[in-house]
Amino acid sequence: MLEQWLKTELKPLVQEIDLEGFYPKQILQGLGEQGCFSSSNHQSYLQSVQQEVDTVRLVSKYCMTTGFITWCHLAAITYVRHTKNESLKKRLLAPLESGEVLGGTGLSNPMKNYANLEPLHLKARKVDGGYEVTGALPSVSNLGEDHWFGAVAKVENEDRNVMIFVECRGERLDLKEKKDYVGINGSATYAVRFLDLFVPTEQVLAEDADTFIKTIRPYFLVYQIPLGFGVTEASIASSESALKKQNGCNAYMEEQPDQVNRDLAHQQERLAEQFQNEPLIWESLLPIRKASAEEAVKAAHMTMLHVGGPAYLRKSHPARRLREAYFLVNLTPTLRHLDKMIQITSNEAIN
Repeated sequence: MLEQWLKTELKPLVQEIDLEGFYPKQILQGLGEQGCFSSSNHQSYLQSVQQEVDTVRLVSKYCMTTGFITWCHLAAITYVRHTKNESLKKRLLAPLESGEVLGGTGLSNPMKNYANLEPLHLKARKVDGGYEVTGALPSVSNLGEDHWFGAVAKVENEDRNVMIFVECRGERLDLKEKKDYVGINGSATYAVRFLDLFVPTEQVLAEDADTFIKTIRPYFLVYQIPLGFGVTEASIASSESALKKQNGCNAYMEEQPDQVNRDLAHQQERLAEQFQNEPLIWESLLPIRKASAEEAVKAAHMTMLHVGGPAYLRKSHPARRLREAYFLVNLTPTLRHLDKMIQITSNEAIN
């Protein structure tokens, strides 16, 4: 039923999203209305996550930009699901899961910081009733006037970081939209500047952000993996549809859809194994996330060659998927970020 809905509602929007930067807000709202983000449907939390992972995969088969903003929204939901701030959870979890309220991630900079790639860009000063936050984040996706997003700031004069949940409509929050990417321009991505923004205690996700991030980051990562799966599946289908072109000449090419399909099935099995035990393990997900991105690039490249000349039109689906796949390898954690973390965890396991 979900795939049929995506064919009807999302498929007609794909070129407008890709070529004109249209933000498909109504798709996220529709997914929420259909219960795709619900954690209260009489199943375990990990079963809900697995269902949401499959939702991202299905959406990404049609449009990875929309799959990407679905991941952004699920990341925001994850923050609220795991916070110990019960008043914040009571206020926002149900609206986020229903799609009434939408959310973004805001954790690109913190994730890089925890891997020692860059410093935190935000600073927080403790004041009566909350914090005043200053600084700037270069890119936060899935934002809008009525959206929320998470962020991490270094607390001044204290040896700790705080994680906050921010409403975009704040007067001391400056948003500048970014639409100059090769693709993914319909993702509602903004550069965000905090101008001594007051964040009340009621919007603090965690006073100890470092510990909180360790809890949520496996879920942050697991929702990214099906982005690559969806692009790969769609690329395989495009290549298979071109098998008879020019009297079957594609059969002589090195990369073939059946082999890519077998590789995809292997990665999907690896991911399914992760759901056998709770909680999800960050270190075990890292190589699967890396393989998902690499397979998506490989599959998209294969399709460009198999489809041939028609794929070299900017509005073609293979060209779109190639741009989507290259975004995925640069999405935090990027491939080089992943390589570093995989090597570090491997060395720690040996020692």
